[in-house]
Amino acid sequence: MTEITLLKIGGAELQAGGPIEELTAAIAPLARDRRLVIVHGGGNDIAALQQRLGLTPRFVEGLRVTDDESLWAAEMALSGSVNKRLVAHLVQARVRALGLSGVDAGLLYATKLHHAGGDLGHVGEVKYVNVACLQDLLRLGFTPVVSPISLGCDGSSYNVNADHAARAMAAALEVSEMAMLTNVPGVILDGAVAVELRRADAEAQIASGAISGGMIPKVRAALETVAAGVARVRITDLAGLAAGSGTWVVG
Repeated sequence: MTEITLLKIGGAELQAGGPIEELTAAIAPLARDRRLVIVHGGGNDIAALQQRLGLTPRFVEGLRVTDDESLWAAEMALSGSVNKRLVAHLVQARVRALGLSGVDAGLLYATKLHHAGGDLGHVGEVKYVNVACLQDLLRLGFTPVVSPISLGCDGSSYNVNADHAARAMAAALEVSEMAMLTNVPGVILDGAVAVELRRADAEAQIASGAISGGMIPKVRAALETVAAGVARVRITDLAGLAAGSGTWVVG
């Protein structure tokens, strides 16, 4: 079988009224050209729904604290509105997109994530990826679009960070590359997009402050994905996704 590319999309690109048309236009040629698996987030949609329900979003080191009601909101937003919004646009673009959550067919099994910063509630970490299921769908010509809500061994659901879910799936599928879609063209160093970053270089640039703010967790997520066995991870934006440009994080 041909090589697989995994694309991780953040929630900002998937908001209603956002740049989803441009996103779809960039993804559609990729889905027709290669075997593609998509994993998406949706933090803004979850937060908006939490607020409508009278809930206050809380975080520990960037991870959403997920009590019973917040899990319900996360499931509705991620596996419901966000997933189907993206699938609908892709299908309109003639992509055979199939929306799934980690619960469907036992695609992602997770256990409770224990965090030193405190109890996160129903937040999990992926322990098993049903690779055969994804390969079957790809073989049939589908593009799986996966919400990171995952299944616990006790039958309950867990809210899994989309970066963590993407890393687990990319490693299990042994993808040729993973792309992380952001709102910037890559890692900017000395006024230009860095073509390639290795761990030592990345850590040095973070320590010096050259890599800062929201780019730090993106770079660290890419480094963790490479450490999990994926050969390379590309950090890029919509234009870079279509052009094949961005910053490659490599082992």
